[in-house]
Amino acid sequence: MKQSRGRLRLYSVFAAAALLIGYRATALSDGAFPVREEETPAVSFLKTEESGTVIPQEDAENEPKQDAPSTDLSQAVTTASGGTVKGKVISRYISPYTAPLSFDGVYLKNNTSLSVDIKSLLSEPLTFGIQKNGQPQVLILHTHTTETYLDSDCETYTDAYTSRSRDPKKNMIAVGEIVAKKLNDAGIKTLHDTTEHDYPQYTGSYSKAAETISSYLKKYPGIKIVLDLHRDAISSGETDKVKTVTEIEGKKAAQVMLVMGSQSGGVTNFPNWKENLKLAVRLQRVMEKKYPTLARPISLMSKNYNESFTNGSLLIEIGTDANSIAEAHTAAAMVGECLVSLLNGL
Repeated sequence: MKQSRGRLRLYSVFAAAALLIGYRATALSDGAFPVREEETPAVSFLKTEESGTVIPQEDAENEPKQDAPSTDLSQAVTTASGGTVKGKVISRYISPYTAPLSFDGVYLKNNTSLSVDIKSLLSEPLTFGIQKNGQPQVLILHTHTTETYLDSDCETYTDAYTSRSRDPKKNMIAVGEIVAKKLNDAGIKTLHDTTEHDYPQYTGSYSKAAETISSYLKKYPGIKIVLDLHRDAISSGETDKVKTVTEIEGKKAAQVMLVMGSQSGGVTNFPNWKENLKLAVRLQRVMEKKYPTLARPISLMSKNYNESFTNGSLLIEIGTDANSIAEAHTAAAMVGECLVSLLNGL
């Protein structure tokens, strides 16, 4: 009994200390993590529309506004770039293993009223296959093309940083190039559209992207898969940014999340939503087996996201605006390799 009480007191001291220092679940070199997801300290998060959390009093497609930093942040050691420190960058590993639904390496958070059976989705055949005949099979595009990342791995960010950039070496175009190259090198003919759907006006990005998808499918009716590559944005409190990160094979990588729409809630134009989800759960399983901890849980939403155009449409979030470009590119390469493994089997 005394020993149990001693352990309890020791655990309490440890938990209190973790809260005081802002304990972060960071990947260990062997792929394990210090604590389970539900044991990490509670943090107030605001997310983009795709992540499934309502953001405060703003355009539904805009990221949370960042306000002035607290004065103590000016003493931070590692800073993103020149300028005045605006907030902290918090590293956080989001475990898929506590997701409400799971089966055979697939982890899913169902944000709808629909019933989802992962086992059935994995067992049901897809309605298409991939052909290596020189004809386009995959289309990659970006609804939010100008989304970008931090230049380096930092503990803070400054007012010199902007979460949007037209520089194709820094925004989602560079991420798309990495994935497209992996697929094309494997003989899976892939087209990469670099249209800036969110510039000069952010509102209406999905409508513009829908026009792009439609034009490609009309010109190349053999396209089976449409990948819309994004990055997330997560805030903690008023000023701090959160990056989702893991360490795999000695490299830090941004975590990846598949965001899938469905015909539910107010969505009535998406009868083939389950076909897309069948592909998503297969990709999630490949990612978990090939690169454990890379993927966050699949997020199933009552949205369309232009995924109703094909039976193989996926929206993939690679990291957040607080991840470094290097972390995002490492994750993109892993996603590309997982897609090759999956599609080679179709």
